[in-house]
Amino acid sequence: MSDLNKLGLAEARDALRKGDVTSVELTQACLSAIEGAGALNAFVHHTPEIAHAQAAAADARIKTGDAPAMCGLPVGIKDLFCTKGVPSQAGSRILEGFLPEYESTITQNLFDSGAVMLGKLNMDEFAMGSSNETSVYGNAINPWKVDDRDLTPGGSSGGSASAVAADLCLAATGTDTGGSIRQPAAFTGITGIKPTYGRCSRWGTIAFASSLDQAGPMTKSVRDAAIMLEAMCSHDPKDSTSANLPVPNFEAMLSGDIKGKKIGIPKEYRMDGMPGEIETLWANGTAMLRDAGAEIIDISLPHTKYALPAYYVIAPAEASSNLARYDGVRYGHRAKLDEGDGITEMYEKTRAEGFGPEVQRRVMIGTYVLSAGFYDAYYNRARKVRTLIKKDFEDVFAQGVDAILTPATPSAAFGLGEASDDPVAMYLNDIFTVTVNMAGLPGIAVPAGVDAQGLPLGLQLIGRPWEEGDLLNTAYALESRAGFVAKPKKWW
Repeated sequence: MSDLNKLGLAEARDALRKGDVTSVELTQACLSAIEGAGALNAFVHHTPEIAHAQAAAADARIKTGDAPAMCGLPVGIKDLFCTKGVPSQAGSRILEGFLPEYESTITQNLFDSGAVMLGKLNMDEFAMGSSNETSVYGNAINPWKVDDRDLTPGGSSGGSASAVAADLCLAATGTDTGGSIRQPAAFTGITGIKPTYGRCSRWGTIAFASSLDQAGPMTKSVRDAAIMLEAMCSHDPKDSTSANLPVPNFEAMLSGDIKGKKIGIPKEYRMDGMPGEIETLWANGTAMLRDAGAEIIDISLPHTKYALPAYYVIAPAEASSNLARYDGVRYGHRAKLDEGDGITEMYEKTRAEGFGPEVQRRVMIGTYVLSAGFYDAYYNRARKVRTLIKKDFEDVFAQGVDAILTPATPSAAFGLGEASDDPVAMYLNDIFTVTVNMAGLPGIAVPAGVDAQGLPLGLQLIGRPWEEGDLLNTAYALESRAGFVAKPKKWW
């Protein structure tokens, strides 16, 4: 079997169980693809020795006939997840040389399920960014190309998106604080799901904004997302926000039957200046779900317009608290000090050298909104807005709506450097996704078409809390009708 790295999780799993291929062969195909794709800068820490050992162990496990769904499947791990003995830097210089003594719950769950780790993937520094241009490793590059322009793969999970779209791995882990799984997935023509807050453990995942962060899979199909999500999820006593709920067999719920389901179309997502191709994509997606037997309902989420400003108060506030631990004392980067420098100078110089401009900007914003004179004026007001946003969704779901359909992004992938000088323009990339994090809901991005230049465009489905199975099934019905099969032409 040739081009093994181009397989999806479901195809590879079935081939492994039939004995048509081994995990060692799958893994080597991916490692070879990674070696030839340095131009994408998707993988930043390579772990071939670990991969070969895990693949051999998976093959032995498969022969026993007792192999979980992820057994033997090679995946990439976002650099935000701590991996024991492997560099885990969160894309930042401040964590240079950090080798965790422990495994994150997400990676441990995947390894317990037999998954193979190919290496660590590029990302925006501390997950702060929408274009992967804030990474200490340099930007990852989208495998899709137009007129020889280097395009962003999105952020912060840009390396994960690029690697999956370019077939460097069968799937990858991502994290989503304001759209960092769904936006890159849409930009690269893959599938990405952010589960309900609390469905995946945050233990061992380097924190950005603790009340918003959630891990999720980035895959080549909805079925693959269902397979990988089940392996990632668990109740974890080490994470106080982890939900003690059973994890369903998400793949078994993919019937594609959505007859009678009510799909909401929120009027507030029709933004001024929205490109016509995004409007058309949204209308086409609505028609596809209607043709599948769903009932389309116009809905209102009145506090949507306040979501982005409220998010950019809450997320930096939590970031400023979380990042206070990086001081150059116990681990990571420490600045070289001059004679006579004390601990204050060590903090100042280390953080100035270790944190990039975007992280510094958000830490300063967060510190400002949490300060004594502005806590009530900004942070507390943003928390109240968040409650109203959550209630908007609760009211809609109480009316019987099963899922909500929106665009995933306001445009196709843009060129690297085109928005990096304007932070506000960059933040607007999250306009369709941040509400989902603010409300703690599950959301999934599915490729559904291309723009005039042939670049992929994605649609987003938002589901009820804890009903990822129903959400995945609706996404499966949409995917089946969209028939998106385009792949980037190899240039790297």
